Amino acid sequence: MRAIRVLVMAVAVTLAWPPVAATAGPGSTAPGTVTRPILSAEEAEPYVAANYLGFSGRYDAPVADPWNPQPIRTHVRPDFVVGGRGFAGVQEAVDAAYRKGGTARRTIAVLPGTYTGTVFIPAGTPPLTIHGLGRVDIEFSLDATITPAQWAAQVNAGGRYAEGDPAWRMFQSCATRTAATAGLCATVVWSQSTDLQLKNLTITNTLLDTVDRGTHQALALRTDADRTQLEDLRLISRQDTFLANADDVDRIARVSVRDTYIEGDTDFVFGRASAVFTGCTFNLVSTRKPSGGVVFAPNTAPLHPYGFLVRRSRIIADEAYRAAPTGRLGRAWDQGAGSTGYLPGVTANGQLVIRDSLIGAGYDTVSPWAPAATTARPFSASVDPGRDLDDVNHNRLWEFHNHGPAA
Repeated sequence: MRAIRVLVMAVAVTLAWPPVAATAGPGSTAPGTVTRPILSAEEAEPYVAANYLGFSGRYDAPVADPWNPQPIRTHVRPDFVVGGRGFAGVQEAVDAAYRKGGTARRTIAVLPGTYTGTVFIPAGTPPLTIHGLGRVDIEFSLDATITPAQWAAQVNAGGRYAEGDPAWRMFQSCATRTAATAGLCATVVWSQSTDLQLKNLTITNTLLDTVDRGTHQALALRTDADRTQLEDLRLISRQDTFLANADDVDRIARVSVRDTYIEGDTDFVFGRASAVFTGCTFNLVSTRKPSGGVVFAPNTAPLHPYGFLVRRSRIIADEAYRAAPTGRLGRAWDQGAGSTGYLPGVTANGQLVIRDSLIGAGYDTVSPWAPAATTARPFSASVDPGRDLDDVNHNRLWEFHNHGPAA
């Protein structure tokens, strides 16, 4: 274990790597149970935004790199405008920003309206802010079960992407997949660009309830790169609504999400990134899948102590779930272990802390964590004194200081 001290906004903050475990104090609800583990106040101390967002680089050699994202500024003259007499679509404005180049932040303002089609933001785009000037809907219908050829025909029906375009490589990486299905390419907005900011947008994968309750991944937003900042968004789909990803499986990618509404029914907030969700609302809906829905599915690198942090947020469910509370807060995503089974220290072991938040009715209060995705590994939490919060033989899904009917 090592600790790195830095100054953030002139206040001394300890970046703890890895988190320090502590024995629960008298009167604490910790350690909880093996099906519903609770952190003590001492155990919860490292699980703050400064630590989740404070490291970059390789997982096996992280470096202190404090990132304290400030509110996204939109009261600036935009470099590009979408709608009206500006660009017809968001993709065209992104392409123009890419071609402009440089390291200065570029701003794209989007006039109110509905914009149909995908938006791909490639690596190498200058730091970019895309924000809506009123109600802006970006939407498209994509199902991960279609073939790559079908995906390419659907996404590029109007010649949206052509050889030489900035996003051509992203398009081709999916169009030429050798897998049987489109998989995680089935996303409406997809970014591989560092320092991206999105604000005041609704992004919807309109597949929604047109399919059965089976495995129909249909992403609204996928982010792959470091220092991604999201504010005042509405992300709507059913399965896999938002993928907070780290495209380079060896390197940390950080995501800050504020004041955002996310809706779905299966693993609808998932991924490998170190992500902090503040003041967000997560809404589990029953319209396609009436029972057993799951909110979070992190696939954190096994030796990385910081996956998802949810703070001062609301985790709610619709009327049908409130009447029959079978919802699950989350599960680990044991990505890549379908043929081997879970391998301690090798397979991803999702990490998540939900703290200081409202957990509404509709969730299983005894066993709120489901068996892992991919392997069906049963949920198992340590309740031993002085427990190792990163023990690879147990799950790393925790709660602290929450309130509400299912807390």
